[in-house]
Amino acid sequence: MKWLRAVLPVTVLVASGVVAAPAEAAPGWQKYVVAPASRDVRPVKVLSTTGDVTNPNGLLGRGVATFKRQAPPPKPVWPAGTSAAASSFHAPNNGGNGQPRTYDPGNAVDGNPETFWNDDTIGAYPDVLTITAGAPVALPGVTVLSNVDGVPQDFTVEVLDAGAWRVAASVTGNTAVQRAVAFDRPVTTAQVRITVTKDQNTPSGEFSRVAEVWPGVVADPPVPTAVVDFGKVVAGYPKIAFAGASANRPGIRLAFSETLQYLGERSDFTRSDFSGGPGTDQFAVPATPTVWRDTKGCAAGTQVCADGLHGFRYLRISLDALASDAPLAQPSGEVRISGVSLDFTPFLGTPSTYRGWFESSDDELNRYWYAASYTNELGMDTFRESDVDPRGAFSPSLDGKLVLHDGAKRDRDPYVGDVAVSGLTQYLTHQDGTAARNVLADLADHQRADGWIPPASINDYTLPLFDYPLWWVTSSWDYVLYTGDTAYAASYYSHLVKTLDSWYPSVTDSRGLLAKGLNGTGGYGDYAFLPRTGEVTYYNALYVRALQGAAGLARATGHPADADRWLARASAVSAAVNQYLWDPAAGAYLDSATGAVRHGQDGNSHAILAGIASPVQATSALARLAAGALPYGNPFMDNDTLVGDGTKRVYAFTSFPELQARFRSGQTASAIDQIKRMYGWMATHDPGITAWEGIGEGGSHYEQGYTSAAHGWSTGVVPALTNELLGVSPASPGFATWTVAPHPGSVSWARGAVPTPKGELSASWSQQGSVFSLTVSAPRGTSGSLVVPSGKLVLLDGRPLRAGGALAVSGGTHTVLVVR
Repeated sequence: MKWLRAVLPVTVLVASGVVAAPAEAAPGWQKYVVAPASRDVRPVKVLSTTGDVTNPNGLLGRGVATFKRQAPPPKPVWPAGTSAAASSFHAPNNGGNGQPRTYDPGNAVDGNPETFWNDDTIGAYPDVLTITAGAPVALPGVTVLSNVDGVPQDFTVEVLDAGAWRVAASVTGNTAVQRAVAFDRPVTTAQVRITVTKDQNTPSGEFSRVAEVWPGVVADPPVPTAVVDFGKVVAGYPKIAFAGASANRPGIRLAFSETLQYLGERSDFTRSDFSGGPGTDQFAVPATPTVWRDTKGCAAGTQVCADGLHGFRYLRISLDALASDAPLAQPSGEVRISGVSLDFTPFLGTPSTYRGWFESSDDELNRYWYAASYTNELGMDTFRESDVDPRGAFSPSLDGKLVLHDGAKRDRDPYVGDVAVSGLTQYLTHQDGTAARNVLADLADHQRADGWIPPASINDYTLPLFDYPLWWVTSSWDYVLYTGDTAYAASYYSHLVKTLDSWYPSVTDSRGLLAKGLNGTGGYGDYAFLPRTGEVTYYNALYVRALQGAAGLARATGHPADADRWLARASAVSAAVNQYLWDPAAGAYLDSATGAVRHGQDGNSHAILAGIASPVQATSALARLAAGALPYGNPFMDNDTLVGDGTKRVYAFTSFPELQARFRSGQTASAIDQIKRMYGWMATHDPGITAWEGIGEGGSHYEQGYTSAAHGWSTGVVPALTNELLGVSPASPGFATWTVAPHPGSVSWARGAVPTPKGELSASWSQQGSVFSLTVSAPRGTSGSLVVPSGKLVLLDGRPLRAGGALAVSGGTHTVLVVR
């Protein structure tokens, strides 16, 4: 389809006498808003209960739910002199919390459930634990108490019977931390051998972990539990209203998860996982009524601890207590609960807070836009020491400021690569850019002496990533484009120069390309910690985009010579990419000039957006990316030579530039198809609504329960639909100039608004048969470029336009109509 470009600084409306399209009706986008109505959020239903729980609807505020549990009986003990040996065991360490810890097999028979055997062959089997009793013992079976960081799922139990080993029991698919294993028949023996052939894969690794093996079948009273569902991922501080309890301080343990699949006796992720915590939050319930708010800290010393803020959809409440929490909390008694709720701490995106909006004739696209907006809202929160990534991420310079965290659950740290997408989503929905600016300015304030800019505050601003200083440059340009804050650009201009003229030249090779490995960068990572080295197309294409953005910042701050110099360098790098990294046999850019031949989604997409690729190359490269299409998106590699699941892993982060490239290459149908496969999959699979950090083989959460199911870097559908489908984008800082270039495809109509420093810029277009009409209303004092399809008749205010002509207008309301 050919398009005409008209320059105008005002409103463009449908010509009089033309039947109004649906796009002219009153906006109805408010019905798609996802966020809760207030900060007091309640669960929507009780999903399940086990054990002695009466009136579980009391958890929803309908009366009182009562949990009861009798005291468990004493555990059987092995005869004196019992020992244990194993096929391997992990070396001692500090347990991640500064407390020395051992993992030898004797921990499985020492009577202390706080110690455990941990094998030393991660993900490799079999793992064998052999127990030799101090004297023969009569056994109807054994009970295996695992560690909450992962349980043996498949294992056999053998006994030495009449001088020979025989299998007395087999277990498959185990998920219980405490598993009673009855033998096929009772036996008197002095030796028991447990052989593990599969373990749970957890954030702490895939190891066999056994805290105790008790000689006998232990039948503890069932733990009373209830699982409540908040209906979608939420974030904040959980609260429980207790109506009272028995006088023995019964314990309540809370496990959180974004998905049911990874909700068990431990949370899918909690910050204390990094220090060897139990994976749950604990509270000792007093006898008198009280409202407990989950707060990071412990009741006394290291006992009865909780992590505070959580991102989750599902909450599992249990009447139970850790053995190490005795006597402050007991695993038995009675607890009465009159309600569960959440203090919602992220940005609360209600209809009244939207300063930008989107709506179209396609209901699915509308839902994905607002679901992504909500995903972004979950990460837009105040930076608090108690809530951020515990791996050295707290920074006094960010404390108390509004930031864009990468995820609701984890890592809860503002990474600049994530801001590259979540910042755009922020500008197009709610906020004036404060959250993004706080992050960008803080990272620049921590620039290294050689010009490298840290990716985030994690590890005290030292995490070595190769590509993220480039994202700081492009994100800074986006921030200035959308907000007009040239004062920020001026304040950090010297940081920009140092990054582009000091650090990146230090990792540039003789062919003029960035090469990871130079200047000590061999161990540097990138957005996915991918083990690639040398001349990587993604790094170099992103470099070109950063140089182009830096030129815009230079011109906006009165440094035209720098702008020219950087654009010249961008042109030279582009030429080198085409000379050395284009693979004519595949019709796509190589992932890297080093190692196995493969082609990446990231490099090819950015090469198109940077203008490195010709139209012919762009078409060919996009076809290559589509060749491996999956039901849940397009994979980020075309083979598995870099990582074992390269052809099965989908990142919305790297898919966003592909969507942009498709729209801008005239492939609207394929862009919409990709959106619907990827965002449609996430919307219809647990937890629903929010956008995941990554999708793995078969459409799974790519890092199991550790995966963030609400991640800001996955919200690119918002700028893709607003900037590309609707077509509204800034062309210079603060929308002083702008572009409206719709890419409608088969969509019947679309409309929306974008906030600018001078007011709302709205657009509305529709296509009915051979007629295309467009309405744009822009603030006075701005000017813009309008791109519409060519046709047999093109009218502006009823006057015909010359084919291919451009018309500058000022102020007021204007009409563009195209008859094709």
